[in-house]
Amino acid sequence: MEHDVKKIKLAINGGIGFGAKLNAKQLVTISKYMNDDEELELTAFQQLYIDIQETKMEEIIKEFQKVGLACYPVGNYVKSLRTCNFCKGEEEEGMPVAKELNRRIAGMPVPFTLKVAYTGCPIGCGEPMLSDIGVMKIKDYYNLYVGGKAKGKDAEVGSLLMENLTPEELYETVEKMIHLYSQLGKKRETFYKFIKRIGREQLIS
Repeated sequence: MEHDVKKIKLAINGGIGFGAKLNAKQLVTISKYMNDDEELELTAFQQLYIDIQETKMEEIIKEFQKVGLACYPVGNYVKSLRTCNFCKGEEEEGMPVAKELNRRIAGMPVPFTLKVAYTGCPIGCGEPMLSDIGVMKIKDYYNLYVGGKAKGKDAEVGSLLMENLTPEELYETVEKMIHLYSQLGKKRETFYKFIKRIGREQLIS
């Protein structure tokens, strides 16, 4: 029976690029794995949640990837990078750096869902100041912000942790912070609360 088939939730998007976009081939491929009465959930972090058959997960993911869809686990993992719409071109706005950072951290297990945002200029369309970890490109270097909290009565803008980082310094620092959070964070402790508990200095010590 179709209703007895066990399904799991998968997060997908069109990869890291100029905004959150999907092409016709990707949409057709996604629709193959949906019943007429099923819906896609669009998250605030530029991902779509789709329920797929667990026993065919690897097969479906390969098909999605073949048409350029990126696939990520759902739950307590690092989310795929939230980006702005990059208005001045791939190289100038640091798109290769955004793609590499996403490749290194997206899908890493953490105590609670971790959101990382990237923006290619000080205008900040990718909302780095409202995310757990935010990256802002300033000319040829990168500033790193932490502790943003977009929801709740105690909402807070992230604060500058390090500035003028090279791409390699950025990758290393962000990976180090996430590993620290994975090791020392309490179960279901948000990154915002984790920073308040251990102190900002511990993140880069």
